[in-house]
Amino acid sequence: MSSKDDLGRVGLSHDVEAELRQEAGVDVFEVAGSIKWFDVAKGYGFIVPDNDLPDVLLHVTCLRRDGYQTAYEGARVVCEVLDRPRGLQAMRILSMDESTAVHPSQMPPSRTHVTVTAETGFVPVEVKWFNRVRGFGFLSEGEGAPDIFIHMETLRRFGMTELRPGQTVYVRWGEGPKGRMVAEIRPESGGHIPASH
Repeated sequence: MSSKDDLGRVGLSHDVEAELRQEAGVDVFEVAGSIKWFDVAKGYGFIVPDNDLPDVLLHVTCLRRDGYQTAYEGARVVCEVLDRPRGLQAMRILSMDESTAVHPSQMPPSRTHVTVTAETGFVPVEVKWFNRVRGFGFLSEGEGAPDIFIHMETLRRFGMTELRPGQTVYVRWGEGPKGRMVAEIRPESGGHIPASH
């Protein structure tokens, strides 16, 4: 037989927002600011508030729950924030304006590797291998197709930090000095990538 306490637990909502609001001594307030950076692979990033408050942690679960796949550097955001013992954390995205965001393709190209101009539209490819320490890897459009080189800097420019063998991603590629090279990349989950033209 269940106790009254057990029944109360069964009826509890698994709503993260409600749980966060109920934390002892936690204040919730509205903040406007800009995305400092956001890394989809790590699952978090930071917002720089307009009012000189410390940076606000933005977790991917908050972002996705409120209908966004990613957050681009420079995008304007208004959110509800929790003042937790370990710092400020976004609880709910009220609005996001990407018109001020820096699209990954607009970021200055890295000087550590050759950049290419995309000659294709986005095509699905499979990761053959990728080594973060060495800073590069290879992708495949399928059997018989030439491998496509991917540099770590290209991955970073588009908000990603790693690739796993067998993972499917979408790329636009161009011909480089030694063959096909990735010009743009996006995850298979299809986070919205604004047009670069």
